[in-house]
Amino acid sequence: MNKRTLVQSTLALALATSFSGGLLAQDKPLKIGVTAGPHAQIFEQVKKIAEKDGLKIQIVEFSDYIQPNAALAAGDLDGNSYQHKPFLDQQVKDRGYKIVSVGYTVNFPIGIYSKKVKSLKDLKEGARFGIPNDPTNGGRVLLVLQDQGLIKLKPEAGLKATPLDVIDNPKRSSLWS
Repeated sequence: MNKRTLVQSTLALALATSFSGGLLAQDKPLKIGVTAGPHAQIFEQVKKIAEKDGLKIQIVEFSDYIQPNAALAAGDLDGNSYQHKPFLDQQVKDRGYKIVSVGYTVNFPIGIYSKKVKSLKDLKEGARFGIPNDPTNGGRVLLVLQDQGLIKLKPEAGLKATPLDVIDNPKRSSLWS
């Protein structure tokens, strides 16, 4: 666990709560939404550090990526920590949430994984790739595939790329979400 990440997360929480009516001075814990796995594990450590400074945190764990923002927008949470900024921006745009980023947390890399193929050099023509079905992570995967020379995307596609933005696919790979 990176101590810098823990400190940044704790500071972001403190900053966020200082704008929300003095929750730091209350006995009521801050309710922070996280997704299961690494984000929950990180916040267990953040909670320990925050408690040393008198900040009580209640971690609310979610099993999907839509509910934490919905709960925050509905007022059921005081904050959440699980997403990168492009995902948040897309959620705000698509759902009209009145929530903003107040700090950064970890951003996990996207990788290419297989049980059968040991190296991308061994990839056969017609290989199939599963990609995330949310706009920002799907785009991130397509950019990784492009970086590996497996596809070529329209130059303007960026993080919002979809399989429709593929302009060259030399191995005729199948992309599905």
